Amino acid sequence: MRKFAAEVLGTAILVFSGCGAIVINSVSEGTVTHVGIALTFGLVVMAMIYSLGDVSGAHMNPAVTLAFWTARRVNTATVGPYLIAQCLGATAACVLLRILFPDHPTLGATLPAGSWWQSFVLEVVLTAILMFVVLNVSTGGMEKGIMAGAAIGAVVAFEALFAGPICGASMNPARSLGPAVVSGRVAELWIYLLAPILGAQLAVLANQIVRPDQPEQAPAAEPAI
Repeated sequence: MRKFAAEVLGTAILVFSGCGAIVINSVSEGTVTHVGIALTFGLVVMAMIYSLGDVSGAHMNPAVTLAFWTARRVNTATVGPYLIAQCLGATAACVLLRILFPDHPTLGATLPAGSWWQSFVLEVVLTAILMFVVLNVSTGGMEKGIMAGAAIGAVVAFEALFAGPICGASMNPARSLGPAVVSGRVAELWIYLLAPILGAQLAVLANQIVRPDQPEQAPAAEPAI
């Protein structure tokens, strides 16, 4: 259960901090700024990887868990509990945000600024870049190591910096699911559920092409929850 708990806690802290930055920026007339929001997401991802990477791998993202499974770095029995834990953590964080900010309309939900296909393509590409980095700084299905947190947090931050104003730069179905469900803004949610998963799977393919000899961790070596 400690892996399950770590994924619930890590995802909850990620969503509470990142979506909280969006909400507080809105209610404080831009005090946090877009740069501050992007840095908040990057920094909290980095902090959670260093804090929980040796417990659960600090996936905090269904797209990452599914990509690790495709790459045969996690056991099949791990996938379902991880996905449930991530969605629970994200939703719990947004329930707390709703209690704190009952009148906020979106709670930091990711919404397209332009056409749906523009945001869909951006989310695919952004997640593919993120997952490609994750695959190359992780050990098996675990995001851990001296530079893993810094590298992954930096990718999240720079992608949010340049793409956030258009697509929201979610790269994470759980991060989008929480605020969308709690705020009731679910019309565009399908973009942020499907696009990151597709992008992460493309990253696995790209990594296999670039690093065909990269050792894989057998499923049996990754203990289930």
